[in-house]
Amino acid sequence: MNLITLSSVTHQYSERVLLDEVDLLVNAGERIGLIGRNGSGKTTLLRLIAGLERPNAGTVTIWGGVRVRYLPQDPPLDEERTVLETLFDSDIPHLALLRRYETTSRRLAHAPEDEALQAELVRLSDEMTRTGGWAAEAAARAILTRLGVTQFDDLVDSLSGGQRKRVALGRALLDTGDLLLLDEPTNHIDAETIDWLEAFLREMPAALMMVTHDRYFLERVATRIVELDRRELVSYPGNYSRYLELRQLRHDSLRAREEKRQALLRRELEWLRRGAMARTTKQKARKQRIEELGRLAYDAGEQRVAMALAGRRLGKKVLTATGLRQAFDDQEVFTGVDLQLNPGDRIGLIGPNGVGKSSLLDILAGEAAPAAGALDWGPTVAIGYYDQAMRHLPREQRAIDFLNDVAPLIRTEDGHRVEAAQMLEWFLFPRPQQQAQIGSLSGGEQRRLYLLSVLARRPNVLLLDEPTNDLDIPTLQVLEAFLDAFAGCLIVVSHDRYFLDRNVDFLAAFEDGPDGRGLSARHPAPFASFVRERQANDMRNAERAARSGSPPIRTSHSALRTRPSRAVAALEAEIAALEEEKAALAATINASGDDYQRLAALAADLAALNERLDAALARWIELAE
Repeated sequence: MNLITLSSVTHQYSERVLLDEVDLLVNAGERIGLIGRNGSGKTTLLRLIAGLERPNAGTVTIWGGVRVRYLPQDPPLDEERTVLETLFDSDIPHLALLRRYETTSRRLAHAPEDEALQAELVRLSDEMTRTGGWAAEAAARAILTRLGVTQFDDLVDSLSGGQRKRVALGRALLDTGDLLLLDEPTNHIDAETIDWLEAFLREMPAALMMVTHDRYFLERVATRIVELDRRELVSYPGNYSRYLELRQLRHDSLRAREEKRQALLRRELEWLRRGAMARTTKQKARKQRIEELGRLAYDAGEQRVAMALAGRRLGKKVLTATGLRQAFDDQEVFTGVDLQLNPGDRIGLIGPNGVGKSSLLDILAGEAAPAAGALDWGPTVAIGYYDQAMRHLPREQRAIDFLNDVAPLIRTEDGHRVEAAQMLEWFLFPRPQQQAQIGSLSGGEQRRLYLLSVLARRPNVLLLDEPTNDLDIPTLQVLEAFLDAFAGCLIVVSHDRYFLDRNVDFLAAFEDGPDGRGLSARHPAPFASFVRERQANDMRNAERAARSGSPPIRTSHSALRTRPSRAVAALEAEIAALEEEKAALAATINASGDDYQRLAALAADLAALNERLDAALARWIELAE
């Protein structure tokens, strides 16, 4: 069944045309991956489908009754609401009921003597029991916990940007509508959560259209790839690997047609230059044909990001870091981190959000001082640091001026010197756009410019913090080609498993130990073998612990998942008992009539019981996984 139809849609901003008479059908059950270079209009296309913008020409038809849900990269959230109230912000009846219940419960906690609120809570509790709302609430909390958010009563105003994105993602997964539009859903979530999200999206009944540069994600979730290429939409059936095959065939065909056109054009031009004697009408028709051939263009070559920069020599001594510790406001982030970097080392740092990966890169790059420990860099080291916040990108400056300040004359690998303007053109910034203020560029274009500025300094030690966030696939492919030829050292923080497998030799994880959080020993890539090795180690520890009767040794932050299955069974029994207790308490509340003092005490008991149930559910998810 067709859900959305785009017919001859054209859209532009000022002089910049993003979509030129494009057509697209979105059908029920499809999972579409939308790809294209930064600034090409992918987010704009999602906004057109979501009804947030109207096209300059053409039509976007949403067929009757189809519900479209859209999750942008920076979702707007009501900062005065709690996490749970935000999660239940929907027009679906059972979610709207949960939102009213959470709001009333929070208001009653601040005004326990308010009889009207007490009566409303009784009514809502009765409706929750009647409609199965308690089970829906538990399922919703489980989704949020799986996304790494456990402080359900915190206000949105107190959350970090990454936490807000995960709360908004949880809300989208609870209410997918008939078509779910996701813009970079894997940003700000770790690799294990991405695995879970892949499974969730594969099983959900709604259709899906997503913008993502996570190539493993596209490989495992997408059933069709739509590429936005030079203002046109090109559709390829299948997942990412199938897209690569079909795209190559298409471009080979277009290139062959272009070569034939050029050959025919050359012959016709030769005929014109000879001034062949022919009837005037025939000669006029042939001239028109030549003009038409000159206007045709099957494939003038893809718009590719290009890079060919000279390297810088790196000596034998690179880095010795010992006893690094970092803390903020007396809250320890990590401690006892030792890191030895030798020439040619390529290391990927992994672990959940908030464990200190970016903090370690800041220390290595000299952007922050450690609370303890020492760094000893080699004399020939030149560091290039691509940080997530792009702290050294002046938004008010013009792109050309910024790159001229960084490297006015850049030397390529073959010894030629290239002006900044030429390098910007290679990086898909045409001359008019080079005069624009950096702040007016799209987020992806700013990141592409920032990446160029880091690499143009010719570093021999590269520190990359989440380089795949907001960088398009063509730019990532060029960065990977650059890294193939890069003879220096590389340290990458990333949740993108494809990028890690493609570019690093070893992985090291932040993990909790008896003396605090530290950095594990190196494990050979790829990521899948790292996970298998960790799971095998955790299983061996669990088996040894079961035989000895002592607690298992935790070798990683995810070690809880490998404890014996009897722990899962025990926890399931505990959850069942808590659910029964909750149902009994709800029945007591319903039978309490107008005894508002008793109702206030029962409401407090219910809130405490919910906290215990949340904790049990969160632990069950870890164990069951």
